[in-house]
Amino acid sequence: MHILITGAAGMIGRKLTERLIREGGLNNKPISKLTLADIVTPPAPSGFAGEVDLWTCDLSSPDEARKIVSGAPNVIFHLAAVVSGEAEADFDKGYRINLDGTRGLLEALRQSGGGERTKFIFTSSVAVFGAPFPPTIEDEFHLTPLTSYGTQKAIGELLLADYTRRGLIDGVGIRLPTICVRPGKPNKAASGFFSSIIREPLIGEEAVLPVPETVRHTHASPRSAVGFLVHAASLTREALGPRVNLTMPGVSCTVGEQIDALRRTAGERVAARIRREPDQTITQIVGGWPMRLGGQRAQALGFRAETTFEEILRAHIEDELAGRIAA
Repeated sequence: MHILITGAAGMIGRKLTERLIREGGLNNKPISKLTLADIVTPPAPSGFAGEVDLWTCDLSSPDEARKIVSGAPNVIFHLAAVVSGEAEADFDKGYRINLDGTRGLLEALRQSGGGERTKFIFTSSVAVFGAPFPPTIEDEFHLTPLTSYGTQKAIGELLLADYTRRGLIDGVGIRLPTICVRPGKPNKAASGFFSSIIREPLIGEEAVLPVPETVRHTHASPRSAVGFLVHAASLTREALGPRVNLTMPGVSCTVGEQIDALRRTAGERVAARIRREPDQTITQIVGGWPMRLGGQRAQALGFRAETTFEEILRAHIEDELAGRIAA
């Protein structure tokens, strides 16, 4: 089996690569080749005996997209994207990477003549939804994005569905909740503070909270995000049906409840490292996102996530901190 991962240098891309190598295959089939692509060179994976092809490329270039699918991958995990805050700040860049890059990859598969045999997993976002919201976003809720990033992802979902309907690919779109707690340094995502108010205090550093504690959002851990991707690749066309884009499950909680979970898990001294510094731009962007996701269809199809924020916290402490918390 040949697997292509775009955005492979990113956090989810690296963790997905590690899991695939650790498990030795996908859908009970051994992996013979990994193609890892990103705008920066992805790290070479360790412990993999098969062929590895590392690409440094911009998928918005049609030539690059054609080259990267020329090896006829069986499964493509399309993770490459400009994050929400950056897509809002740089209109041209957001559309070039998030829309043109996705369309270019789909077109390259169509022109290759073998796309119908390719499982294409597209990472979308709950930013495809826009206010006003009902108490819970159910699977039937319409796409009304209020940001450029959400618009780009919504168009990607429609392209995925149409290419799949026409038999050009075998697509599955997964709308990720906010992935928390993200390891490493902060990125330009508007949602980055959801992770930083947990991540930095746990390692003894101060974090800035730019929104009110009443802000509610839905989260899943990086561990769950990788699980979503792997499970999406196992879905048959018959099980999924014509509606190929799915809202993933997650934990809905307020920022205040996040902080309470941190306090219960790590103590008051750790929680006190959060400094309140309101940012109207971030508050406005996040205020246009859904607060609670239903995800019933995804759960019926076997997708699983954490059920409490404490579980998300523990996953981060286990996976990234080796169980250690800074006093």
